[in-house]
Amino acid sequence: MNRRKFIQSSALIAAGTGLVPFWAESKQLFKDEIPYGVALFTLPKSLSEDFEGTIKMIAEIGYKELEFFGPYSYSTQQAKDDWARTAGMLGFSGSGYFSKSPKELKSLLDEHGLSAPSIHVELPTLQENMGALAEAAHVIGHKYVGIAMIPENMRQSMDDYKKTADLFNKIGQEAKSNGLTFFYHNHGYGHSPKEGVVPFQYILESTDPELVKMQLDVFWFTAAGVDPKEMLEKNPGRFPLLHLKDMREKKTFAGSGESMQDWMGLFPYLADAGAGVLPLEEIIKSAKKSGAKHFFLEKDLTPDPQSALSNSFKFLSKIG
Repeated sequence: MNRRKFIQSSALIAAGTGLVPFWAESKQLFKDEIPYGVALFTLPKSLSEDFEGTIKMIAEIGYKELEFFGPYSYSTQQAKDDWARTAGMLGFSGSGYFSKSPKELKSLLDEHGLSAPSIHVELPTLQENMGALAEAAHVIGHKYVGIAMIPENMRQSMDDYKKTADLFNKIGQEAKSNGLTFFYHNHGYGHSPKEGVVPFQYILESTDPELVKMQLDVFWFTAAGVDPKEMLEKNPGRFPLLHLKDMREKKTFAGSGESMQDWMGLFPYLADAGAGVLPLEEIIKSAKKSGAKHFFLEKDLTPDPQSALSNSFKFLSKIG
């Protein structure tokens, strides 16, 4: 019997026999149980077709947290226009809160025992609409707000990266002033020297660790030739959020990892958690030791969401 089932059984025993102290002690023993979540870009088409049904399915599998992707009602118009073009090419239309108001979404999440501690937001929205973003975030319960990637035109040179680091500190300060924490999700670029400097390392060292957190995506770091476990161990407290993916066989980018073509070329190697070759159990244990709190399963645009989420949860729940 794994720990999750033990806890559930203990609850029934406690309720049936009055052994409340036993139940309380059992709950304390397993307080380090990870509330695994789902990054919703795993199943955008399913969400677009049946949002409430998909949320229910995620909860019934056993996941506890969600990470939304933009644009949102409070996003900039440019972000909405850009997304409309992209989503159309991908074969779906929904994003953000899928036509729900923050209050409606919060009610739906509560109904299914879910929370949404983090969201991906467009950089211009963070720069221009932080107030409106924060208002919605506090209703729903978001704590972390971050970007999925640095726009390509902002990472052409080290001068670009220096400006980006300064911008991250500024956004991080504004997020903090609004009761939120800013984070940066790296998509596998910036790990090779540029003008003698490794850009990602520069971002790490040039941003305030209290204002700018990082989200480690185990698949894209591996694709860049970076050991996720080593990155976590060298930077305790810096990576509170992870994207958990698996890889059918260990692969690195054919190119520099800078372009959409590089990323799309590795999509066929995405695997359900536990069905690939990445040492996810070791990575998760290192992440917990380094201070990570939120672990989101992500299998981008998976064609069979229920199978991918179910298979992955069975594996992850055995870890803790």
